[in-house]
Amino acid sequence: MSKRGKIVVLHFAGQMPLAGIAWQAAHYLVALEKLGYEAWYVEDSGANPYDPRAESVVMSCAYNLGCLERAMERFGLAGRWAYRCGVDETYHGLSRQGIAALYREAGALINLCGSHHLFDRHLACPVRILVDTDPGYQQINAAKGDAAERAYLEAHTHFFTYGANIGRADCPIPLGGISWRPTRPPVDMDLWPAPANGDGGEPRWFSSIASWDNRGKDIEFNGSTYLWSKHVNFLKFLDVPRRLPATEFRMAILPPTEQVRRNVEGHGWRLVDPRPVSATIDSYRDFIAGSRGEFTVAKDIYVRTHSGWFSDRAVCYLASGRPVVTMQTGFAGLYPAGEGLFGFSTHDEAAAAIEAIATDYPRHSRRARELAREHFSGERVVGAMLAEAGL
Repeated sequence: MSKRGKIVVLHFAGQMPLAGIAWQAAHYLVALEKLGYEAWYVEDSGANPYDPRAESVVMSCAYNLGCLERAMERFGLAGRWAYRCGVDETYHGLSRQGIAALYREAGALINLCGSHHLFDRHLACPVRILVDTDPGYQQINAAKGDAAERAYLEAHTHFFTYGANIGRADCPIPLGGISWRPTRPPVDMDLWPAPANGDGGEPRWFSSIASWDNRGKDIEFNGSTYLWSKHVNFLKFLDVPRRLPATEFRMAILPPTEQVRRNVEGHGWRLVDPRPVSATIDSYRDFIAGSRGEFTVAKDIYVRTHSGWFSDRAVCYLASGRPVVTMQTGFAGLYPAGEGLFGFSTHDEAAAAIEAIATDYPRHSRRARELAREHFSGERVVGAMLAEAGL
């Protein structure tokens, strides 16, 4: 197939070598390849590497480089990636000059998750697409007059967000003079095979993979304080397993304290160490495929703003034929719910969703995969974004 030109994806799968992050980048890269582009992965933010085994920033990028190289080879990008180590300013995959030349040659770059501040070398690329996967914080910061946030945003030429309701009357997140366009997390169906047996199987437990507590990005706007952490909503629905004793629930998190561990386990959850789950691409996929479905909540800032945000991890569950029961963020009008996908705002709604899935699990399993194909196909999602950016 003839290539339609080069497109660069900027992300942080090397700096933060966790499987869920690698999958997030992979779905954009593979979609670009299938659309006929020559995809390149570049990480030149200069951030210090994080080692999840030590749960700390470290002074060597050896582990990070190994993870990144294996991921790029796995997804067909051997030789088409670059990583700049923030510890010693060394370049891997491409030299500093090679990265700069790539920006000049590429038709576009996609700044996924807003992972990179753009500098002169990036501005050589004519189309610079920001994909905001965490709606609310940047938009509010910019609207409040944060000059650095504004300059960061304005270095881009096109703006997309998982906050599909931004700009609507029922969503208080401000546009701030930026033309935000809705997009959604892509998934490649070929990378998430259907359940092996025809009826979809019936694994016993619903699961979730999450960080318990995220700090440092709570933000106030128009008299409301929006919280960045997910744990406040987990606490609200922690007793769901007690209401559904016939169903098992597992949560892959690292509790920050023993008190949190006792509280979560005391409400009927089985805690799973997330480090082996997130260590490799396959272990992450196997954990999802081995689950009955996903039961999870969303960050306060996504929920109370009615943002329409939807999780890239939830899309992986759907693609695996695993139904998703997730906290409502305003996505109800965006995707069909009630078969394979359920949103909830109350305990009764959460319990009803779990019970509905139990009445005909094979049907909900099939419908989950159909939803992923119909609404989150990588070629469709990424292709639409590129078309809106004039490519």
